[in-house]
Parts: sequence; structure tokens; C-alpha cells
Amino acid sequence: QVQLVESGGGLVQPGGSLQLSCTASGGILSISTAGWYRQAPGSQRELVARLSTTGSTDYADSVKGRFTISRDNAKNTVYLQMNSLKPEDTAVYYCRAEGTILHYDYWGQGTQVTVSS
Repeated sequence: QVQLVESGGGLVQPGGSLQLSCTASGGILSISTAGWYRQAPGSQRELVARLSTTGSTDYADSVKGRFTISRDNAKNTVYLQMNSLKPEDTAVYYCRAEGTILHYDYWGQGTQVTVSS
């Protein structure tokens, strides 16, 4: 059973930075489209950033220029570097691994990010 485990969430002041990490069992992240999604209270889950196996990236317009997604295959880990955080970035952030050749779709349990003074 593949497990994705997120870490790095917490409370940060506006303008601050956080780095989220997502580690997967079985080395699956290196062969997956890896993504970070978020869900704020009362809102639908939305894409934040996505990284393909070829290195191409997609970002939500609201985070472009502030967030960066990256991958370390040797550590089976995907990161989300979040800078210049705003209160509207407050949400539970989820990691996702989607199969590109094999059909699978795994999610982590989520990590809370709160941006508040």
C-alpha cells in the first residue's frame, strides 16, 4: 500500500515562508505526476502546483511567482516552497501522486497551513 506523508505545515505570519514536504513509500513519486492541492474551509479542493515526470510545471495563478514545486527522486520527496505567504493561502495542503503510465491516484492526509498575524 502506497502512503504519502506530508509535513512542514504550521502557523506563519503574512509575508513569511514555509516549505512543505511529501514523502512516498516505494519510490513512486519519481514516476508520477506530483501535485500539491489545498482546501480552505467551505471551499473546494484546488490545484496549487503540479510537476510532471518530464519536469514541466503548472501553478495556480494565485501562487505564481511565490510558490515553487520541486522533486528529489533520491529521497522520494516532493517539496512546495511557499514564499510571501498571504492569509488567503490558509488551507489544508494535500500531496497527490498520479500515475502517468500505470493507473493510480494517491493522496496524502494533508497538512494545515495557517497564515495569520
